[in-house]
Amino acid sequence: MSLQKLMEPEAGTNRTAVAEFILLGLVQTEEMQPVVFVLFLFAYLVTIGGNLSILAAILVEPKLHAPMYFFLGNLSVLDVGCITVTVPAMLGRLLSHKSTISYDACLSQLFFFHLLAGMDCFLLTAMAYDRFLAICWPLTYSTRMSQTVQRMLVAASWACAFTNALTHTVAMSTLNFCGPNEVNHFYCDLPQLFQLSCSSTQLNELLLFAVGFIMAGTPLVLIITSYSHVAAAVLRIRSVEGWKKAFSTCGSHLTVVCLFFGTGIFNYMRLGSEEASDKDKGVGVFNTVINPMLNPLIYSLRNPDVQGALWRIFLGRRSLT
Repeated sequence: MSLQKLMEPEAGTNRTAVAEFILLGLVQTEEMQPVVFVLFLFAYLVTIGGNLSILAAILVEPKLHAPMYFFLGNLSVLDVGCITVTVPAMLGRLLSHKSTISYDACLSQLFFFHLLAGMDCFLLTAMAYDRFLAICWPLTYSTRMSQTVQRMLVAASWACAFTNALTHTVAMSTLNFCGPNEVNHFYCDLPQLFQLSCSSTQLNELLLFAVGFIMAGTPLVLIITSYSHVAAAVLRIRSVEGWKKAFSTCGSHLTVVCLFFGTGIFNYMRLGSEEASDKDKGVGVFNTVINPMLNPLIYSLRNPDVQGALWRIFLGRRSLT
């Protein structure tokens, strides 16, 4: 039986004919597949270990029981989820030499990937707002960024991300797939699935562009506004120690923001370019593997409090404070 498993569509009906897709993956040659498997397994284990270490440090270290680290802990959970949505399934296909994924599993992967990516957008915005309050309004920071406010920001972020993911998944489910079923990627994503649809994707692409503009544009405007005020406040600081502290807390976040939004805009703000599929794979690797793996390193390298907490966890020591 063909892998396409095509059903006979009735005339005049709106029905999906393809029951499963073939994910072509990162490499086509069998000689390279073991190398890809080892590299991605290593990256997955490093990412899980790094982010869980950050999360453990935040939970057990009293110094890190602050709003900034509350958001960082949530970001670590998102990074674990983001890489888990895509990489284990890819590793399983490499082991089994079976490159197919069912239509329902493809839509599920699409939903969870955009749920976690959307949550990342809003959480990074909340972290920028936290830095704005901490540096520009230090005297009222504890009341303005109370535990209730923190939880409300995270809950609102989840609600917006869920709405975004559900919108794209429902819109994708209305498309017909009745011909080629080879997805030139290692996971299911919108641009690659648009290329396979035998019905018009104009409205879906317009929806992706419009929602993507809101999802990326609004957080970016808020982040830029927050850091404009932060920069103005930092320039008024005369002590070198104050500059170092501001740089250590804001520099890591700005690095993550640039990496995340830069790759996201490249991937979703230019549709309809089939020849860019190999570049899309590279961007996909960056979004789902490199970013989650780098985030713990970025935040720990520039933050002595996180470094100290991690060392105490690894050495089995408790904080004296």
